[in-house]
Amino acid sequence: MLRQRADFLAANGGLRVGTPAFVLLVKQRSDDSAQKRVGYTVTKKIGNAVVRNRIKRRFRALVHQVLARHGLPGADHVLIGRGEAMTRDFAAMQADLVRALDRVRDGKASADRRPPRGKPRRR
Repeated sequence: MLRQRADFLAANGGLRVGTPAFVLLVKQRSDDSAQKRVGYTVTKKIGNAVVRNRIKRRFRALVHQVLARHGLPGADHVLIGRGEAMTRDFAAMQADLVRALDRVRDGKASADRRPPRGKPRRR
């Protein structure tokens, strides 16, 4: 389980796949461990503490059922909650996670972030 901010920031530099309920970040670690680590984050923009904790509980149940079979060994997996994570059907979220992990495995995930918003800076 990921708990330190540095681990979350490192995972942010990895591959990402967006779904309606969450964004999946996957970053291969440089150590020799085959352990699959996972972390969850839900921002205050999504809702109050009750809503955020309920979403994280749904994510834990989701990962418990899916990650053992479909996760990438030796990688950190981070689920970032979106607003629909509270209302989306659990079976649909399972299918989304499996599809997202398959996209990462096949190399079809996005490696770069969106370009910055606003006017370009003049030099």
